[in-house]
Order: sequence, then C-alpha cells, then structure tokens
Amino acid sequence: MPQRICPIVEGEIYHVFNRSVAGQPIFFNNKDYLRAFEVLKYYSFIKPGLRFSHYNRLPINEKTKFLDELVNNHDKQIDLLSYCLMPNHFHFLIKEINKNGISTLMRNFQDSYAKYLNIKKKRHGALFQSMFKAVRIENDEQLNHVCRYIHLNPYMSFVVNSKADLEKYPWSSFPEYLEIINTGIINKNLIKNYYSSINEFKAYTYNEVEYRRMLKEFEYYYLDETNGFRNK
Repeated sequence: MPQRICPIVEGEIYHVFNRSVAGQPIFFNNKDYLRAFEVLKYYSFIKPGLRFSHYNRLPINEKTKFLDELVNNHDKQIDLLSYCLMPNHFHFLIKEINKNGISTLMRNFQDSYAKYLNIKKKRHGALFQSMFKAVRIENDEQLNHVCRYIHLNPYMSFVVNSKADLEKYPWSSFPEYLEIINTGIINKNLIKNYYSSINEFKAYTYNEVEYRRMLKEFEYYYLDETNGFRNK
C-alpha cells in the first residue's frame, strides 16, 4: 500500500483532491453530482451511525429527522472551507478538526460514491486513483490562492464558458461565497475574514483569470496525441 508523503495533522488545512482512474467521467448528470454532494455532507460528521446507502433508503420524514439529529447533536470531523466537483475529479479545501477526520471522510466519500456509480453503470473495479492527494496549506497567501484555484476550476477547464455561469455553477462553493445560495456545507468564516466585502473577494478570484485561461487554451491547442507539446 502506498505511503502518504504529507502527513495529515489535526488543526491543519489541506488541499485535498483526486481524479478518476484513466481520466474517465465520474459524474454524468446532476443526479450524480447531487449524490456526491450529499455523501460529502453526510460523512463530514463523526460516526453518523448509518452507512449513507442505508440512510438514503429511509422514508423522507425519517431522513429529515436523522439529518437534523446529525446537524444538531453530532460534531464534525472536518471543516470544509471550499470545494468543487468536476466531470472527472474533485477539489476540497479542508481543515482537520478531529484526528483522522480527513482520511475517514475521504475513505467514506470515495467508497460510497464508487459503489453508487458502479451499480448504476454496471461497472466493476476502482473508480478513483488509489490514494487521494493532500497538500498542507502553509500560509495565508497559499490558502487564498488555493481557494481561488478551486473556485476557478470549471472556468479554467472550459466546463463553463462565462463568469456568469461560473457564479451559478451548482457543484462549487463559489456561489455560496457570493451569497447566491446557502447549503450549510461549508465554513466560510476563515476565508471571508481576509476580505472586506464580497466584491473584494470576487475581484481577487478573478484577478488575471482571462490571461491564465488564454494560456490554458493555448496549452490544449498545442497538446499532441502523445501528451507532449509540439515544437512551434
């Protein structure tokens, strides 16, 4: 089993990400994204008491009661600061607030979603790469840069075509920071403390984005069939 180079320490913040095996799609429609989002929210709590698949089969009134019980009486094992779900990968910015919280969350999240998609698509085998990546955030500048990087992912990767679409992208925490929606899944306080207003936060997020997107488009254009760059 591969060993993690970056140890995950209680109280620290990490950029956590993973992608599918061979870059295959992992989200095919809104129902898939919603399933992943709900699994992520569910397993952010310490020992929910039921596997998500069992919880999800409860009658709607029992599901509501069970989730309310989690929210009101269970501690979280992580603080999710930002996130983005993409067609074949995901990015999370997470603070570990309970020992092994990130590892437990990621194991449950990846296992639960993989089982769901394997059943749905009648597929077998691993869905995600063997070990999720975790990069420790070492300073305030890195924290804000990674948050910006996560929020810009759909636009930089041409999943959405405009900033207006990015601000409404439903599988990212960006609309939450802009106060367009409120799902209650993230803790915005730490990031918001660096900015005097939503407009300042938005301006920082969009700084130099068009230039960087142009470079990304240039990279795609010149990428050859062997995944190398043509000499031009």
